[in-house]
Amino acid sequence: MLDKAAIRDCACALQFLHERNISHLDLKPQNILLSSFDNPHLKLADFGFAQYMSPWDEKSVLRGSPLYMAPEMVCSQQYSAQVDLWSVGVILYEALYGRPPFASKTFVELEEKIRSSQAIELPGRPKLSRDCLDLLQRLLVRDPLKRITFEEFFTHPFADLEHMPSPENLERATSLVVEAVEKDQQGDHSAALSLYCKALEYFVPAVHYETDIRRKEALRSKVNQYISRAEELKAVVTSNNRAILQQGNSARDLLREMCRESPRLLAALQLASAAVTKEESGDSDSDTLELYQQSLGELLVLLAAEPAGRRRELLHAEIQTLMGRAEYLKEKIKMKDLQWKEESMEHEALAESIGRSCTLQ
Repeated sequence: MLDKAAIRDCACALQFLHERNISHLDLKPQNILLSSFDNPHLKLADFGFAQYMSPWDEKSVLRGSPLYMAPEMVCSQQYSAQVDLWSVGVILYEALYGRPPFASKTFVELEEKIRSSQAIELPGRPKLSRDCLDLLQRLLVRDPLKRITFEEFFTHPFADLEHMPSPENLERATSLVVEAVEKDQQGDHSAALSLYCKALEYFVPAVHYETDIRRKEALRSKVNQYISRAEELKAVVTSNNRAILQQGNSARDLLREMCRESPRLLAALQLASAAVTKEESGDSDSDTLELYQQSLGELLVLLAAEPAGRRRELLHAEIQTLMGRAEYLKEKIKMKDLQWKEESMEHEALAESIGRSCTLQ
């Protein structure tokens, strides 16, 4: 499966081109190369169809490979640099599902499928993260005016160029770790956990991109140390959250009793309860987080219209509790992602060690 590092490489290359008003116009898997097997990075190749295209420029000449052409190009309409973003969407779809979205035997069949107003079908498997799904859906929009823009693509959380390794980002990561240690020593475990997770979002990509073996090993050792401490803090914060949840049950029940005449408020509270139940049962994924966010969005609107009184006080307290749980759940999801990356790094380290051993032999 295509991971965030691969999309980040692709986005970084496109950002370089976009800043120079260059459009590739023939993005497809065959034109994406790996720098090496040991420490692979994506590189764009074959600029035979590339053009200088300012954001306001439009072309009408057919270029590229039909399966990866944007609808406006296939249908011989005027097109802009946005066509490259459609191609990225097709490549991502194919990497995830094993086939392009409009696989066809002839160009006529392909054009018919692209001209169709029928929504692009996304298979149920594999299950995609919310960020990955959002990016895929926004890239594969037939109308170029409604498609994701380059600026939105470069700042999208799945492309995650914000955490692209750089001297500035390593300084930022180090600063966050210092803050995390201070909060940890002060006993503010929740804040420390959040800061460790934010720092790791910068450190983990840095390990992936580091080429010097000694620096890579040193950085990987630090990352493992921070992940271990974050795991310990997660256990402490989970225990504290459960205690807070138990203490808040009576107030929550009272609030529900006071909301019987307000179906909208009661429905929002029931949505929040569903999120809490899912989380307490161990279902700590993006769907649970979305339930929290939906309920909080509704409750905050209702709080603004709620007159002063006991019910407003209880509602405000409940919102604060739910916001805390939602923020903590975000950190848990980040930790799961970071743990997966840590395992990938361990496999990568093992492969490097085996490779060096084979070379010595």
